[in-house]
Amino acid sequence: MNFTIEYFHSRVKADIEGWPGGILADFARIVELLMEFGPNLRMPHSRAMGGGLFELRPRGREGIGRAFYCFIVGQRIVILHAFVKKTQDTPEQELKIARKRMKEVQNG
Repeated sequence: MNFTIEYFHSRVKADIEGWPGGILADFARIVELLMEFGPNLRMPHSRAMGGGLFELRPRGREGIGRAFYCFIVGQRIVILHAFVKKTQDTPEQELKIARKRMKEVQNG
């Protein structure tokens, strides 16, 4: 059963496409796995953040990227927000953006 990937906004896709090559290549590989395995994709590729929010965990020589996503009806995955990590912890502001967008997606 394959899942489809959508982006919350074209800016989210553009942000990801602007990532350094190594992180972007790993993201592309992990997205393929996500489309195949959906909610069964786990660490080290994906992690549940609570409340239906998940993160993809691509990495490359240039650093670490994060892309938050959620599942919606009909085998659809929406990439809500993405950024390149600069600190050990995920910044609260980045999580806030993702959670706000997830509410918008789920409430139509």
